[in-house]
Amino acid sequence: MTHQSAPLVAPTVADAGRQVAQLRQVLVLVGQIAGREPKTGGEDSALDENARIAAAYDDALPILRRRFDALAAETAAWAAAGVAALIAAGREGEPPKAAAATLADELDHALVRLIALLRI
Repeated sequence: MTHQSAPLVAPTVADAGRQVAQLRQVLVLVGQIAGREPKTGGEDSALDENARIAAAYDDALPILRRRFDALAAETAAWAAAGVAALIAAGREGEPPKAAAATLADELDHALVRLIALLRI
C-alpha cells in the first residue's frame, strides 16, 4: 500500500488576508464564550488591515510566505480543536469561560505573530 500526500496548493495573495480575517472571527467567538465584550467599530480598519496583509504577503519573500502559511494552518488547526473542546464542554452546563479566555489569549498572540511575520 502506498501513501500519496495531498497535492500542494499554493495560497493566493487574497488568502493571507482571508486567513487572518477568519482567525479573527474565531477570536470573537471564543471571546464571547469567555464572556468578553466584542470590539465594535473596527470593521473598516480590519478590512484595511486585511488588504495590507494581502499586499505584504504578495511582496514577501517565498520563505516568509511559507512560514506564514505554516503558522496560519497550525493556528487554524489548534483553534478549531479548541473551539470543538469548548463546545463539547459547554454541552454539560456552564460554558468553560476560563478555558475560552486562555484560548482567546493564545489566538490573539498567534495573530500578532502572523502579522509580524509580514512586517506590517
